[in-house]
Amino acid sequence: MASEGPIDWAIAERVAIRVAGDEALSQSYLAHSLPTDLAELTPLAEDLVHRTTGLRSLGGPARAVVVDRPEWIHANLDSFRRILAPLLDKMAERGAMRGPARAAARAVAGTEVGALLGWMSRRVLGQYDLLVAGDGDDGAENPTHGERRAAGDTVYLVGPNVLGIEKKWGFPPREFRLWLALHEVTHRAQFTGVPWMRDHYLGLVRESIDAVDPDPKQLVDTLRSAVASVRREGLRAFDDGGLAGVLATPRQREVLDRIAGMMTLLEGHGDVTMDRAAEGHVPSAERFGRILRERRQNQSPIAKVVLKLTGIEAKLNQYAQGESFLAAVEAVDPALVARFWEDPVNLPTLEEIKAPERWVARMGAGDRVA
Repeated sequence: MASEGPIDWAIAERVAIRVAGDEALSQSYLAHSLPTDLAELTPLAEDLVHRTTGLRSLGGPARAVVVDRPEWIHANLDSFRRILAPLLDKMAERGAMRGPARAAARAVAGTEVGALLGWMSRRVLGQYDLLVAGDGDDGAENPTHGERRAAGDTVYLVGPNVLGIEKKWGFPPREFRLWLALHEVTHRAQFTGVPWMRDHYLGLVRESIDAVDPDPKQLVDTLRSAVASVRREGLRAFDDGGLAGVLATPRQREVLDRIAGMMTLLEGHGDVTMDRAAEGHVPSAERFGRILRERRQNQSPIAKVVLKLTGIEAKLNQYAQGESFLAAVEAVDPALVARFWEDPVNLPTLEEIKAPERWVARMGAGDRVA
């Protein structure tokens, strides 16, 4: 499938690496402390998150890795290929990849994917790698530079970007690195400390992909509907999920909304946990958060359009929406937070995120709403 699919992954990787560019600081003495700091600070971050939330990973200590931009690109392309494999197989079976223009179409798709990933690789600071976790590909046991890969169940920092932010804003390095680690290990605790969370999330992702119909007529009908939405609403049509949300069928939209509700909760919980766990350990946490929020907002006009179309803007909005939802729930009863982790049916829907009193009432605590 690697050579016959609709995306030329080799072109995607080459384009992404070229767009990513180099960061001079990655070759400086400042980079040498990153792996050591991350190895020391990740266990501390895990302990602080456990004390703050009660969640602890059932998979043992996190694997913590510092990667450069090409390694981040490679890891995410690998995740994309794995998660999209069922859809690509379906397209092959339906004969959707035949014809004289196939090679050109594959190259164009690869270029587009690569350009987007390369652009993202310049901005992302840290990530918890979930999608490839448990697939039996954990990278080299003792990887050397250039061979190391961020693989399953890994918490990692993108070294060049972290160094760039630290230098630009004068951030105390160890404080900032601990602060970043707190957010990523919180996500790891959510997905590996709640026994059903990872399988539930990946099940929703598979369901959304299974809902894609590669039939050309269906695709044309979907595009017509999307064009009509954009004509009516302009760029607002992309607010809830970018281009993927606009192109979604009703069945896909329902699944995407369930994913969005879940991820809004987890992103908001991640930010709240990071702030609380940082108290007494990261004196500069408030400044870090303020500057990075301003960084998200102060985008160029072109970048804002890209963020909206790709759905990244919607994801960034999840942080604030999730925090507001949690604040509303805790204002009723802080003990209600534990209900999130009991069963998938207790996860809030996207509508409940927007109206927390609905979730509170569904949990049987409606009489306690102020």
